[in-house]
Amino acid sequence: MTYNNPRAGVADESVETSSVDLLGVDVSRTGASAVVCRIDGDLDLGTVDAARAALDRALVSRAQVLVVDLSGVEFCDSAGLNMLLQIRLDAIAAGMTVRLASPASAVARIFELTGADTVFSIHASTEEASHA
Repeated sequence: MTYNNPRAGVADESVETSSVDLLGVDVSRTGASAVVCRIDGDLDLGTVDAARAALDRALVSRAQVLVVDLSGVEFCDSAGLNMLLQIRLDAIAAGMTVRLASPASAVARIFELTGADTVFSIHASTEEASHA
């Protein structure tokens, strides 16, 4: 995938990158009962595999709660939504609860339009989701 890199200093310079480079994922433990997976970037067909791999690592932690921090996600397509729905099912099978935190308004709107907001526990902050 090629995109124009505005930080390169030359407007027409292109940089080769993989979809993994377009998505940042950080998994951290917050006490004994919760693990937080923060996603930064667009959650779409091109990045969903990288997000899924990180969330799978979080599922192995055997925490009681998996918090998916969406504060850094400004776009989520059907592939991203389907992946989150599948993670929810996998978490339930592993005895975990999934909570979503801080979705941007455009991402929250996708959950509302599809009815996914009725199956996910959505919270205003990671801290709130970790302790709900």
